[in-house]
Amino acid sequence: MGFSDTPIDDQTEVSLLDTTLRDGEQAPGVSLTPDEKAEIAQALDRAQVDVIEAGSACTGEGERRTIRRVADLDLDATVTSFCRGIKSDIELALDCGVDGINLVVPASDRHVETKVNSTREDVIASTEELVAFAVDSGLWVEVIGEDGSRADLDFLEELMAAALDAGADRVCYADTVGHAGPERAYEVVSALSELGPTSAHTHDDLGLGVTNALAAIDAGADMVHATVNGVGERAGNAALEEIAIALEHVYGIETVETEQLYALGQTVANATGIELPPNKAVLGENAFTHESGIHTDGTLKDDAMYEPYPPETVGRERRIVAGKHTGRAGAKAALEEHGIDVEGEELDEIVERVKAIGDRGKRVTDADLLAIAEEVRGEQRDRRVRLLDLTAVSGVNPPTASVRLSVDGEERDNAATGSGPVDAAMNATVEALSHDADAALESYHVDAITGGTDAVVTVEVEMSRDDETVSVSASDSDITSASVTAMVDAMDRLIVAAEDPVIADD
Repeated sequence: MGFSDTPIDDQTEVSLLDTTLRDGEQAPGVSLTPDEKAEIAQALDRAQVDVIEAGSACTGEGERRTIRRVADLDLDATVTSFCRGIKSDIELALDCGVDGINLVVPASDRHVETKVNSTREDVIASTEELVAFAVDSGLWVEVIGEDGSRADLDFLEELMAAALDAGADRVCYADTVGHAGPERAYEVVSALSELGPTSAHTHDDLGLGVTNALAAIDAGADMVHATVNGVGERAGNAALEEIAIALEHVYGIETVETEQLYALGQTVANATGIELPPNKAVLGENAFTHESGIHTDGTLKDDAMYEPYPPETVGRERRIVAGKHTGRAGAKAALEEHGIDVEGEELDEIVERVKAIGDRGKRVTDADLLAIAEEVRGEQRDRRVRLLDLTAVSGVNPPTASVRLSVDGEERDNAATGSGPVDAAMNATVEALSHDADAALESYHVDAITGGTDAVVTVEVEMSRDDETVSVSASDSDITSASVTAMVDAMDRLIVAAEDPVIADD
């Protein structure tokens, strides 16, 4: 960051505290089930995240049951509960069986005087009493000075010093509303880290969440808070995957198993229903995808030509896709990914047609590219999977769907339930083909291409099987039909690409 004489890479260790299950769940519209929280906690543990804040025990009995479930998973990570500056919150956390607590106390005068109607002196006295009680109860304790970025620094130092003297394991600088820049984070954390172990909790309201976390580390923080995919209130929190890869790639500091980051991000995206932007750093669909002819050509010559680090570092794969900016090298490489070798005039014709589609503003999916190649080469694809019938019912609990497929001429019927008719129909499709193609849905995207209640939508799915990935789109006024059509086409292409023999039902 250029703030200190001792650069970040001279620090020997930085820990990550993940608050996806608490602060992340506070994102509008997000409500995680106990199963989802347990799944995310286990994914975090596989990534070797040090501390997992499982929730806030004071929220209600349902939340406490979920926190107990996470605490009972026998994770390597330290499991904590968020607590307000109230003794009963700590008692509720103890009842959940957590390892520790994240105790939040007011730090700025706005919070001291307006939010809790107290005084600085009373806040210090109360904090000392609460910390002593928690420590005596055997809990690991982190004290968070809420709104610390807008607090009077002298008072914040006095408050945090009192917490440490009372037995707290560490104190935390909190930029609660994403108010500050890196200079302020550095200033405050520099002062706090002189007192004892210091953490930083930064929000992304100004787009500075990760920058402020790195500034805090530069100032002496040895732990930072984050959420997977940066989910959280308002504009969200500092993104765990971005902090982790920045520390490892730029400063040589290892924090987590980075190869687990993509799977972790997908788990959280699916559970929260918050789709990742294509250009999202580390985990976005386009992070390691190349279309431009110049960039594709360079990447094919040298993997590192247009990438800061190999995609495998974070559990990803590099993709070459076709589009308006595609050149001959890119089109050839994209087709080779699907086992098709094209040269000469045929390749020129394919590139020309791909560019024509791109010029019309349409994204060229793998299925489009393969269809163009088949037509140019005078080939006719032998479909092995066809959708014969689809029925979905959403007015029941849970929604149900049934599909009838033809697989190598043999009819298959399957029914399934889901969170909605689309989910149910896609579940039924996957189950019907589970013996033929153990494929995974990597991404799902919907665009309305006309207006009104009868709008035509385009659904694009990306599916993978073993080392093969394919993207397919389908359009229909019925989103369920478009979704299943795209999925069936994708699975058909994956099966054909693998050249599997006819597989009978079990």
